[in-house]
Amino acid sequence: MTETVYLCVSIIIMAMVTYLIRMLPLAAVRGKIKSRFVLDFLYYIPYAVLSAMTIPAIFYSSSSFISAAVGLLTALVLAFFERGLMTVAIASCAGVFVTEFIMSIM
Repeated sequence: MTETVYLCVSIIIMAMVTYLIRMLPLAAVRGKIKSRFVLDFLYYIPYAVLSAMTIPAIFYSSSSFISAAVGLLTALVLAFFERGLMTVAIASCAGVFVTEFIMSIM
């Protein structure tokens, strides 16, 4: 099988799988969902997926676990006090930078 054919077949299969994943819930559920449990479950899925993708990336993005933990803790505290996204991001980066700087001096 040549590389071009392999690439085309791979793209077609990926497109079909992606389409099926998006189309099946629409085809399976015809009416309005009334179950409170299902609605709550669907409401929190984006937050759970975003957390599952972001948290590991935080700990692999810096050179040490300690600086990553400081950045995460800074972000959690500022988010808890409802600061803006830009404030949280800049403060977290600054926390990581300062921690890395202090660790490099020691």
